[in-house]
Order: sequence, then structure tokens, then C-alpha cells
Amino acid sequence: MKKLHLFMLKSFVGPFFATFFIAMFVLIMQFLWRMIDDIVGKGLEFSVLAELIVYMATSLVPMALPLAVLLSSIMTFGSLGENYELTALKAAGISLYRIMKPLIMLIIVVTISAFFFANNVLPVANLKLYTLLYDIRKAKPEMAFKEGIFTNDLEGYSIKIDRINKETGMMYDLLIYSHKDGSGNYEVTRADSGYMYTLPGQNIMQLTLFDGSTYTDESVNDIDKRKTFPFRRITFESQVAMIPLPDSDLKRSDEDGLRSHARMLNLVQLDYAVDSIGGLVKERQDVDIQKRLKTDYLKSKVLVKRRDSILTAQAKETPMRYDSLIEMLDYEQYQKVLENALDLAREVQQKNENDKLYYLAQSESIRKHKVEWHKKFTLAFACFIFFFIGAPLGAIIRKGGLGMPLVVSVFLFIMYYIISMMGERSAAEAALTPLVGTWLSSFILLILGIFLTYKSVTDSELLNPESYHKIYVKVKHFIQRIVRRFKGGK
Repeated sequence: MKKLHLFMLKSFVGPFFATFFIAMFVLIMQFLWRMIDDIVGKGLEFSVLAELIVYMATSLVPMALPLAVLLSSIMTFGSLGENYELTALKAAGISLYRIMKPLIMLIIVVTISAFFFANNVLPVANLKLYTLLYDIRKAKPEMAFKEGIFTNDLEGYSIKIDRINKETGMMYDLLIYSHKDGSGNYEVTRADSGYMYTLPGQNIMQLTLFDGSTYTDESVNDIDKRKTFPFRRITFESQVAMIPLPDSDLKRSDEDGLRSHARMLNLVQLDYAVDSIGGLVKERQDVDIQKRLKTDYLKSKVLVKRRDSILTAQAKETPMRYDSLIEMLDYEQYQKVLENALDLAREVQQKNENDKLYYLAQSESIRKHKVEWHKKFTLAFACFIFFFIGAPLGAIIRKGGLGMPLVVSVFLFIMYYIISMMGERSAAEAALTPLVGTWLSSFILLILGIFLTYKSVTDSELLNPESYHKIYVKVKHFIQRIVRRFKGGK
């Protein structure tokens, strides 16, 4: 049996690593394609791009690992079934469980490793990835002028160039708006031609213009001149300007700004965050209740002994009718009382709306933290479930390679991913509890895995085309007999 175990491990490990790296490559390319607008043109160094890819690959492991387990298990058992090796092992009296036993032990190790990865490594990778992406998005792009389009990459300037000579670098028909002081486009320069280049070793660009004019609005910084709106025009044959360039170096920000996000926390930190948010909400609720009772519900409570004694005496004789207090007021006082009451009611309503938004936001934050808490376990459990889907499914399909297994794997994984996203979204919106929302996809696939395992153990022809063809032929003959009897009866 040791040789069988070694044979099964060798048959599984190779496809597992191959499919894992293929899945990682596809997911990284898809992620880079979505982020292409934020990355291209920023002048990033190769080390920064390599760091981004490493963090990106680490954060994509939760998607690539279950897919690799599913695809490799289908390929392994599909190849065994296609080469009749699985049939030979069963004919020798070896059950499917004993054939799968070494791989089950391996998958248990992978499952435990996936849990520790999701709890300890993944939060750190997410923190570094999103911090780096934030820094890249903030980085100013490199200077890249396009013909006929305004470029605002230079701080304080808007430049439009109609035509650029690619060979000489000479630019023609330049229009430059200057708003360095933040007072609007108070200075406009038109030039027939010009060129620009960066001074060596300096972060300054020299702009040389030929045959143009500069128009300046002199009323911008002088209040006395705003009635006449004077402007100044300067015509030049040649003009040189020194423009400071934006710093192209990537500024690395502090990671503490994103450290409290749910994706960047492990199980212990998530529990602490949920308790902290719940404690803050409870504390604010107590304060709000006391404040409403003291300042809003009883807006003014002035105790006057004489007035209270009169009201008490009246209450003993006849019930007090509080509307009579309003009826004692004249029209102006009555309108003033109503306006004050409406203002106070609106004020209380606005406070309640603000408190409602706060409580809803905190409740949503708690649900998101709980969803991330459960996702630490669903990643590991998904690897375990996908093996018990892929192994019996491969034994039923009896097709190896990357053809049919790849199609089936992608279909099942997409179904799992869609259900997971729907469950997490429903949990975040309080349509489902975090427990049900995060484990919904795993529960559905668990039922599918049990069903496929049962069919495989009982040698069911679930996905055998010949069995369905036989059923089709039987149904066809049955319908033809009914049609013939019906016609004969007529």
C-alpha cells in the first residue's frame, strides 16, 4: 500500500503545483489589467513593481488555492479513470476511500496551512498591498504631452500643443494658461513654436518659446483695478521660462491609516475590534438616551411652588385640560409657541437622523468584521470541499488533461465565487447573518461533494454520455409507441 500511496501523491502533486501557478498567473494578469490606468505612466521603478506583484500574488492565494485543488483532483482521478488504472485498483479489491486516503491526508495539511495563511499572512499582505496601491494612485504621472489635448500634469499650468515633431522634439502652436497663485487663469501665453527639456541633475524643466504673446490680467491682485479690468500684453520673439517639475519619487505613506480595516486583521484583532465597536455603540446609546430625556423630551422644567400648588388643587377638583393653556394665549403668542415647538421638533428629528446614520454605519462595520472573521475558515474549508468534489467527479468523468477538467473546474469555481459574493453582500447589508452569508457557498458545495462522492463509490454513470444516450433512445421509443397507438385508435 505504500507504493500506492506514493503513486497517488506523485500523480496529484505535479498537477496541483502546475494548476496553482497557472491560476495565479491568470489572476495576476487580470488584476494588473484592472489597475493598468493607475500604474502606467507613473515612472515606477522595477523594485516597486516587483513588490506590488508579490503582495498582489499573496492576496490572490485565497482564490487560486481552491481552484488548484479542484482542478488537480479532477485531472488526477480523471487520468486514472481514462487509463483504466482506477478500474484495475477497484478490481483488486481496493476501495475508493483507500485510494483517496493519502490525498485526504495531504488535503488536511493543505487545509490547516490555508487557515494559518489566511489568519497570519493574508492580513499583512493586504495591508501592504492596499497601502502601496494608495501611494501609487497618489503619485503624479510622468510628463506626457499629447497633441491637441490640455495637459495639467505641471502644477499651476495647463498646456495644449497642437503638433509635435517626433524627430526634433519641436512643438508648434502652444497655448499655456498660468494659474500658479490659485487666482484663476490670469495669464495666457500663445507661441508659434517652442521646445522644452529637463535640466540635467535638477527637477526643473526649461521651456523656450518663439514668436508669441503673453496676456496678463492685472486686476486679479488689485481690487482698485477690478472696475476697469486692465490687461497687459507682451510680444516676444524668444522667451525662456523655468518650471519646477513635480516630484516623481514614490512617497510611501504610513500603514497605520489602513491597519484598522477588517481585511488587515487576524482573528484576535477582529474579535477585539467587534467588542470595541460594540462597546462604543452601547456607551453612545446610554449617553443619547440621557441627553434626549434631559434636553429634548423635557425641554424646560421650571418648578414654581405656587403654580404647582394651584395645578394640584385644580387637579383634585376637576381634571386639568392642558389645551386650555394654549387657548389662554393671544394670536401672536400662539404662533410663536407653535414655531418654537416646530423648531424643537425638527432639531430633535435631525439629531435622531444623525444618530441613526451613526448606528447603521457601526452596525455595518461590525457585520463586515464578522464576515472577515468567518472567511478565515471558509478559505480552508473550501480547499477541503473542492477535493471531495474534484476527486469523485474526475473518477466519474474519466477524462484527464486540461480539456474537460478545466471546463468543469472553472464552472464550479465561478458558481462558488458568485454564491460567496452574494452571501457576503447579503451579510454586509443585514439580509443574512454573517454566519449564514459566509458559509452559504460552502454548505451548497458540501452537499454537492457528498452527492458526487456517493455516486463515485457506487460506480454511477452520472456523466457518462452513453448512459444518457440509452435513456434518450428509451424515451424516444416510448413516445413513438404512444404515437402509433394513438394513430391506430383513430
